[in-house]
Amino acid sequence: MSHRTLPRSPGIDLLRGFSILLVVVHHLGLRIPLHKTDAGLWLPTFLLKGLIYNGYEAVFLFFVVSGFLITRHVLERDGALARVDWRAFYARRVARIAPCLLALVAVLLACHAAGVPRYIIDKPGQSPLGATLSTLTFTLNVYEGRTGWLPGGWDVLWSLSVEEVFYLAFPLVCLTLGRTRWLVPALALLVLSVPFTRAAIVDNEIWQEKAYLPGMGAIAAGVLAALGVTRFGLPGPRARRVLVAAGVAATALVMFSGGWLWRAVHEGYMLVLIGAAVAFVVASPEGGAPVRGFGWLRAMGRVSYEVYLTHMFVVFGLVGVAHITGTDTAWGWLWYAPAVLLAWALGHLVARGFSDPANHWLRQRLFRRAPAPAAAG
Repeated sequence: MSHRTLPRSPGIDLLRGFSILLVVVHHLGLRIPLHKTDAGLWLPTFLLKGLIYNGYEAVFLFFVVSGFLITRHVLERDGALARVDWRAFYARRVARIAPCLLALVAVLLACHAAGVPRYIIDKPGQSPLGATLSTLTFTLNVYEGRTGWLPGGWDVLWSLSVEEVFYLAFPLVCLTLGRTRWLVPALALLVLSVPFTRAAIVDNEIWQEKAYLPGMGAIAAGVLAALGVTRFGLPGPRARRVLVAAGVAATALVMFSGGWLWRAVHEGYMLVLIGAAVAFVVASPEGGAPVRGFGWLRAMGRVSYEVYLTHMFVVFGLVGVAHITGTDTAWGWLWYAPAVLLAWALGHLVARGFSDPANHWLRQRLFRRAPAPAAAG
């Protein structure tokens, strides 16, 4: 079992930070719409709406990053997808995901039991037990599709259901299709299916957003990007600049087209977004030089998992204060910077104080029988 790992990529940390920033802003913007505050007097509506209504798209950026990083690390550790050490793969995923996820579920259940507003599960057909079981069986997206939206602290877990099913399936796919020439065509077909699998769901808004296949298509794009980098090598400096410029342009088009892109290509806009994410990850070499001035966003990206799981506590808390103080309308724009800073701070504290130590502790025990790496030379 190899314990080698690739160095961090500042570019990918930056992309993660940008994505989690959009998610936090989106969930605050749903409750304090930025374009309905005094910010609308200074900035155009299409710009403000683009900033707050792209949280769902940001999750798809995360999906591409996940597929890319998981594949890169498997290739680094095991040499080929067909030789993936599935036991070690599952152990690493459990150590990374389970502690924070289980702790969050426990806190959400405690909030429900205590009757805390915005955390109570009381819709017909829903229950704390149902939400918990669906979370732990990677089907919370299915549960919401059948029963309706859960409270915000639970709702964010839909994307983990998609990613965790990918984690379950990935080693099995590698050990079967990875030994054949069909893996790349199958992944490409999955990517190209994204507009069609979304368009095929017409009678359930929740399931259209949270179905497995569209998310899997984005993850497959990341896997393909990693395979391409391994096969053909990282692009040179000039090519990386072109890729970053193309990624920025495509992302801005998705965010700020004001509906034009949708009217032109409908669900195909998701392929534009996925293509932008692929351009970013391919242009982000491990250990590369960071872009100056964005250290705070890279730092946020390094704890994006913890920020994602916990940011609704910050959002609900600030929205409550804004309502009480009457600053949720004209002055609502003032709450955006504190929301981002507090979500980052909470995610950092959770990562450093809990999830990182728990991850390390679990890995020590799960890999305690693994042979020590051979000495150099």
